[in-house]
Amino acid sequence: MARFNRLMGFVRRYAGVLTVTFLAAVVVSVLDGFTFALLIPFLRVVFDTTGVVVDAPTAVERVLEAIIGFALTENRGTSVRNVVLVILLVIAVKNVAVYVAAALGAYVQEGVARDMRQDLYAHIQHLGLGFFQRMKGGQLISRMIADIDQACRIVSAALVSTVQNVVLVAIYLAILFSLSWRLTLITLVLAPAIAIIIRPIQLRIRKRMSVALHDRGEVAAIVSETVEGARLVKAHGAEAYERRRFAVAAGHYFEGVVKAQRLAALAHPVSETLGAAVVLLLVVVGFSLGVGGSDGMRPELFIPFVVIALRLVSPVKALTQFPMHAEMSLAAADRVFEIVDERRVDVDSEGAKTLPVLERDIEFQDVWFAYEPGTWVLRGVTLNVRRGEILAIVGASGAGKSTLVDLLPRFVEPSSGRILIDDVAISEYSRGSVRQAMGIVSQHTVIFNDTVRANIAYGEEESADSGAVEAAARAANAHEFIERLPQGYDTVLGERGMRLSGGERQRIAIARALLRDPPILILDEATSALDIEVENLVQEAIGRLLENRTVFVIAHRLATVARADQIVVLERGRLVERGRHDELVAAGGVYQRLHHLEMVASRT
Repeated sequence: MARFNRLMGFVRRYAGVLTVTFLAAVVVSVLDGFTFALLIPFLRVVFDTTGVVVDAPTAVERVLEAIIGFALTENRGTSVRNVVLVILLVIAVKNVAVYVAAALGAYVQEGVARDMRQDLYAHIQHLGLGFFQRMKGGQLISRMIADIDQACRIVSAALVSTVQNVVLVAIYLAILFSLSWRLTLITLVLAPAIAIIIRPIQLRIRKRMSVALHDRGEVAAIVSETVEGARLVKAHGAEAYERRRFAVAAGHYFEGVVKAQRLAALAHPVSETLGAAVVLLLVVVGFSLGVGGSDGMRPELFIPFVVIALRLVSPVKALTQFPMHAEMSLAAADRVFEIVDERRVDVDSEGAKTLPVLERDIEFQDVWFAYEPGTWVLRGVTLNVRRGEILAIVGASGAGKSTLVDLLPRFVEPSSGRILIDDVAISEYSRGSVRQAMGIVSQHTVIFNDTVRANIAYGEEESADSGAVEAAARAANAHEFIERLPQGYDTVLGERGMRLSGGERQRIAIARALLRDPPILILDEATSALDIEVENLVQEAIGRLLENRTVFVIAHRLATVARADQIVVLERGRLVERGRHDELVAAGGVYQRLHHLEMVASRT
């Protein structure tokens, strides 16, 4: 019930439109019942019994007499024409209401889906890096698109339809009770059997659907990985392997959906067969009561009774299937709310201040960090970086280098210890102001499917003019190759910048960082995948940034950090050495070993 209420929280935003939708659905139900009730005067005209005085007219007959009595005249042909016209008018008005209910229902459903996506996307922006490390991209996309669509079907396929069907059943039963309370009681006694029999089927559908939704996410995840790693797949000739991997995932999804749909398909014939059995039983009992006899139902009443009883099967069946539709929607909603329930960690505390301009230094005081309890990535790191210095961070893979610089823009928070900027804890400042003061270029360059200009000005679109964008590109040694592109700075780079080489993508990313004119620059393995010529261009760009800027550089190639003012060496999360390049080489420690291995590798 709690998850249903959470889903309804989004629906309540459209309370006004939903109320009109419900009213339209009620009108549809009322006019639908009235249409079949009009069979009574129509049949009386056909059977030519309009002049016969009925001793005890039913409530339905009295209502019809009050509403359309004027249409029944002594002329039989005129009466048939009038009744037919009334029926056509009622059907026309009913279908107008059907359109209104369907159109507004679709508006509410898609509005709820849009709001859920926007809220989910906004929530994702405040989740920590740990969430993105354990959540597959395809799974996230599947929940954002397909699962939300499935969850929102409860609005039109359940709520509006249920209201309409409940009113329809009530009207049909009122008509049936008026025509024959005995036969109607038989209907009410037998009808609940339909719901009881198909309930176990509905419970199994929910379980199967939940598994199928997970499998669909796995399919999306494989597609996402294959598209992102298209070059690697082709380079290694792994197309056949990827096809097999996709076939297995698609097969699991196929099996899960088929099993769920098989159960859903079973619910329909079971409920319809039972409903038909109930109606046929009514016919048998009706004739046993003497239809057309002096003590039985008149033919013009029994025929509408059977027709309405047959029509009753459809809304009753729809109501019995409501739990099935609801379970499928709620199973999808569970996957969405699983993400919504993730704790927001990338949020500022109340009263967070704006980071002022860096004046003196940045200090790490006994910083410890673990992504998971007990698994330390950083262990008691203490260091001081003065304004305008270049700090190089080196160490083997897994030493904690990237995690150390991730602490600066507050992508992650220290498990213990503090980071100070000019003697003030960085946690006292808002994340937005801290990140605005930093330019970040990582080894995994992100290029958007947009123009070169938009990629460089990303996040600075309102303040960056063409001159500033070009100046940043020149400083990053990117202007020359940009000018050679078909439309220059207006060239669309394609998804993930596939039109550019690795070095070109990296220089676009550096230009993006330079455009912000940041007092603090972070280069996380920015040259690790570049050839020497391109790396030299990047090093030239870094050289232009030294004045009045503090730079954090992570690099595998020690030659790229030789000019740093200070080098720190991390080993298994601990800061084991610090100094300048020549000092560390002469010290005979970890740095010298790394330097020796690099020299040997360069000669082979």
